[in-house]
Amino acid sequence: MTDDTYDYLFKIVLVGDSGVGKSNLLSRFTKGEFYEDTKSTIGVEFAVKSLKIESKVIKAQIWDTAGQERYRAITSAYYRSAVGAMLVYDISKKETFDNIERWLTELRQHTDSNVTLMLVGNKLDLKHLREVNEDRAKSYAEENGLHLVETSAKDNMAVEYAFQKLVTEIYCDVVNKYHLEADSSGNQSDSAIPHSEPVSDIRAAQNSNAANNQSCAC
Repeated sequence: MTDDTYDYLFKIVLVGDSGVGKSNLLSRFTKGEFYEDTKSTIGVEFAVKSLKIESKVIKAQIWDTAGQERYRAITSAYYRSAVGAMLVYDISKKETFDNIERWLTELRQHTDSNVTLMLVGNKLDLKHLREVNEDRAKSYAEENGLHLVETSAKDNMAVEYAFQKLVTEIYCDVVNKYHLEADSSGNQSDSAIPHSEPVSDIRAAQNSNAANNQSCAC
């Protein structure tokens, strides 16, 4: 599987306070690496990784957004083309969880209403210092229609699972919505295509799906 061969290209953003481990989640997932002394992200960085879901190759383009207040004006422009997002907090720092509401509000202001969202409680390796009860996080996730996963980038706990689950949910949302709208109208609908930069890639894959009369088995 090469980076040049894929059926879908999905843009995903990581948001949350500075220091919650967004950069290490990204490096652990895309490179299998963890950096103990990671410096705060300045502006925006991104990496890519391809996954296979059903018979399709999904290229995930994952953007690591700076958590510092002074960079928020820079990063907000990137939200608009995202089809998925991880809202990351540190389970050992209650303040980072309390601030998720602000990040969620900002995401919903700058992304399509159909964006797929996941709440990620990182630094599970510090569970002995836990300040955010998992039940509280679950309740918040359920109230706001979010998927919840607790991870540890340091110990590589559930990182692959979290990204795989998010990408799978995006894929199912895209394909199921496309087929639902195509079936009801009898024609292909641009409204079934996510508001993302790689529209032509998504449309090409959807055209192929429609021609083969396939549907998502999610």
